[in-house]
Amino acid sequence: MHSNKSRSSSPRVALEPQRRHGRARVAALMQSAAAVIAERGFDATTMAEIAARAGAPIGSLYRFFPNKEILAQSLIRRYVELVDEAFTKIEHGGKSQTIAALADALLDLMVDLHGETQVVVVLLDVHSPKRREFRAMVRQRIARLLRLRRPRLSPATAENMAAVLLHTMKAMVRLNTEEKGEVRAGAMSELRKMIRLYLARKLGK
Repeated sequence: MHSNKSRSSSPRVALEPQRRHGRARVAALMQSAAAVIAERGFDATTMAEIAARAGAPIGSLYRFFPNKEILAQSLIRRYVELVDEAFTKIEHGGKSQTIAALADALLDLMVDLHGETQVVVVLLDVHSPKRREFRAMVRQRIARLLRLRRPRLSPATAENMAAVLLHTMKAMVRLNTEEKGEVRAGAMSELRKMIRLYLARKLGK
């Protein structure tokens, strides 16, 4: 007797397609959503605009994403997964990678995800609790990387260094997007040198 009520009160979530065609459709919808939100902002974006950009019926968009908030959560979740995978790849390098390679890998992480980063910056500005969660996750992953490299590093020092590196990674993204030509190349090169020296000093060569 209560089953209908339970179904109607259950939280709405994004539909996870099982078939390849469905997964491709969802990927296209999310790509279009990311482009429109990055251009117009979250509040100004409509589901109709997203469907039109994807060349898909509006019903198809609502089938996979019941509303814009659920779509935003899916975009944030995908970005977190991509960042997590990138950190795991860096960790696999272990102590065999040089300090310079570690510095470059960290600085390039978010730059390499540029297309994804643009929309997530917009979404995290709107969803402040998610922004705090994301920053905490990234700091933890950076701190873990540092302690893998230098086990004797104290947790507090690793956390402080992680905060510095996180802000530097964000600066690298801004340089890549806001500056142009020789200024961008030169500034990014200088920032890269700075972080290599910082990590060499703190972690040892």
